[in-house]
Amino acid sequence: MLGAGADPRKTRTPRQDPKHRLWQAARVALDVRRLLILRAVLRAGSLTAAARELGWTQPAVSQHLRHLEREAGVPLLLRGPAGVSPTEAGFVLLARADAVAAELHAAEEEVSALAGLRAGRVRLQAFPSAAATLVPAAVGALAEAHPGIAVGLEEAEPDTALPAVLAGDADLALAFGYDGPPSDLSGLAWRPLLVEPVLLVLPPGTSAPPGLAALREEPWIGGCVRCRGHLVDACRTAGFDPHLRHTTDDYVVVQNLVARGLGVTALPASALAAHRHPDVVAVPLAELGLRHVGLALRPGAEAVPATAALVAELERVARHTAPAHTLTSEAAD
Repeated sequence: MLGAGADPRKTRTPRQDPKHRLWQAARVALDVRRLLILRAVLRAGSLTAAARELGWTQPAVSQHLRHLEREAGVPLLLRGPAGVSPTEAGFVLLARADAVAAELHAAEEEVSALAGLRAGRVRLQAFPSAAATLVPAAVGALAEAHPGIAVGLEEAEPDTALPAVLAGDADLALAFGYDGPPSDLSGLAWRPLLVEPVLLVLPPGTSAPPGLAALREEPWIGGCVRCRGHLVDACRTAGFDPHLRHTTDDYVVVQNLVARGLGVTALPASALAAHRHPDVVAVPLAELGLRHVGLALRPGAEAVPATAALVAELERVARHTAPAHTLTSEAAD
């Protein structure tokens, strides 16, 4: 009951008190550690596999997930004979967990950078020809200057590398686009490194054709999905659909096939710099356009000194690489 003269508008029950509401909100906040456990389980495909990766027991992982589902108020996993899969709510939390993992990794790197680049880790994904040309020189120079920085390289085409950076599974992606930066950079920053020509690669003893249209009857060898799409577009612009007899994303295999007279192809200059079969003929052809190579990273990632140091080394190596590509490009024009 209210005391005499008390104003009922100024009297709050415990549930009406703002401090109580704040406490209730804190109680239902999702536990970040459990969110990352959910991410590990969904990426591993099962509780047992995730427990092995985390170094925990399977019952401990299961208990944390039950707590997380209680906190969320909805089921997050579908369990079946083939493993686990996310519910709709699980998908939502997985996307947020990827962002949390990326931010936590950035925080870890920023703290370790207080030691003045005596420690740090950078996860780099790069397409094959960049992994063979730009990366060794840049990572080697970084190792000499800052031996405490560990760079982990994973070879990946842009279609895989760009989502990996966005999800926080990589810090940097060496990627490319044709006649401009990659079109799928949503949510990422782009640092251009170099522009290189795409060359026509022909069997031994073949004369340079006047244009792509002269090769309409030839069998073609296609590269990775992105490269293959560019080749098809260039041929269609020249008035024909290429007959793609072989496809492989290995530029060594491509050149070996061409050297045996099994087809013609188009390769960027860096692929030929990484490996050049002595028997193939490589000629510039303006119709094949240019490839733009650069670095994709999450906005703000360069605030991490180890990441910034690797970016600087890759830019330095690219500056020394670009003149040769530019000369070839001018010949193509």
